Amino acid sequence: MNLSYFIAKRISREQKEGFSSTINVIAIVTIAIGLGAAIISFLIMQGFQATIKNKIYGFSSHLLVTKVTLNNSMEEAPFYFNTDLYNHPEKFPIIHHLQEYAHKAGLIKTEEEVLGVMFKGVGQSFDYNRFKENMVEGRFINLADSGYSREVVLSKFIADKLKINTGDELIVHFFQNPPRTRKLKVVGLYETNLSEYFDSKIIIGDIRLISRMNEWADSVAGGLQIYIDFNKFERTALFSSYFHDNYEAIWNSELSGGDKVMETLRLPFNYDFETAAMDEAQDIISESMDYDLYIEQTSYTYQQVFEWLGLVSRQVTILLVVILIVVCVNIISVMLILVMERTQMVGMLKAMGAKDKLVRSVFIYSGVNLIMKGLFFGNLLGLGACYLLDKFQLIKLNPHDYYMSYVPVGWSWSSIVFLNLLVFALVTLVLLVPTRIISRISPIKAIRFD
Repeated sequence: MNLSYFIAKRISREQKEGFSSTINVIAIVTIAIGLGAAIISFLIMQGFQATIKNKIYGFSSHLLVTKVTLNNSMEEAPFYFNTDLYNHPEKFPIIHHLQEYAHKAGLIKTEEEVLGVMFKGVGQSFDYNRFKENMVEGRFINLADSGYSREVVLSKFIADKLKINTGDELIVHFFQNPPRTRKLKVVGLYETNLSEYFDSKIIIGDIRLISRMNEWADSVAGGLQIYIDFNKFERTALFSSYFHDNYEAIWNSELSGGDKVMETLRLPFNYDFETAAMDEAQDIISESMDYDLYIEQTSYTYQQVFEWLGLVSRQVTILLVVILIVVCVNIISVMLILVMERTQMVGMLKAMGAKDKLVRSVFIYSGVNLIMKGLFFGNLLGLGACYLLDKFQLIKLNPHDYYMSYVPVGWSWSSIVFLNLLVFALVTLVLLVPTRIISRISPIKAIRFD
């Protein structure tokens, strides 16, 4: 049996009572609270980010294909979407779904209110399953095989402002020369709570209504929405490609040597799988498109939202750093106390010929034992709290401020494992600091130590 491990076990048995026991409990509680807080923070952050992203992607997809134009209008330039990309998506395994769309500016006028809106036309290829979680009342429009539907779906925000209910009819004045109007029936209401981008301006209807008014030919649309199948990407290869490309860019830059090292160390923390996958998909799809078509990521269109989500991630990372510092300082203090309390034992072991390495191993084993207990209770605390938050939606939020009605939890087992490994590795490494004092202890003085 390993001698240092054997001694560490005997020490732990003797420390079940008294001052040492209290110190051990403090160390375990500190690690448990630190890890639990980190798990709760990361899972809530990921749930928050995933909820916002799913709302945006459900409304606008991952990638958008439009025609290149110098026009700054909100309405897209039309193009024939019956391309090889649309007709044979099986040639692109990374694509999960494609659908055409178009926008047309209009005005809704009632007896009391006048509101400018953007009519979003969708076709029969529209993926309702991605959108249905946004529906709060009524149903989605029926897209007939022939003609065009006069049904529309409004946002709850617009419906409340114009005092319109499901089943009511409204008249939309479309901006064109000459102006045209259409009487449409409201069959459903949606709500994303992203009022600035969707709810305050967009109503959803049949794209063939826009085609009829614009006198477009068949198979013409304003753009294509592309949904990516992230399961088709090799995660290891994607990360390797990301790291290699950015590593070369950093070391070929004009940064100083220290800055290059710091930027290189930040690469794993700046990596986002979904962003890397969409970058890869954008490159693959753009190679098959005509020169007059342009493909961009939805995250660029709503850049402010994604930058805000990145800021949230940065704040949680800062919180993790603070937690780790507190845990490390606490474990150093605990180990120093344990070493001082066992000074006579250290002197006796040295007098019997034990080397500093063996004596240090005794305390490292004791520290690792505390860390493992702290990790166990930390996981119990963090995962238990997240389960209750997710199951019973305990913390309610104002959806108009937070874009959701309760605190979400994003279950990411890779993040949980990463946090456990990070806490274990860092705190174990920190154990080396207080145990260095052992090499300075004189056996003669230690034996006489009272």
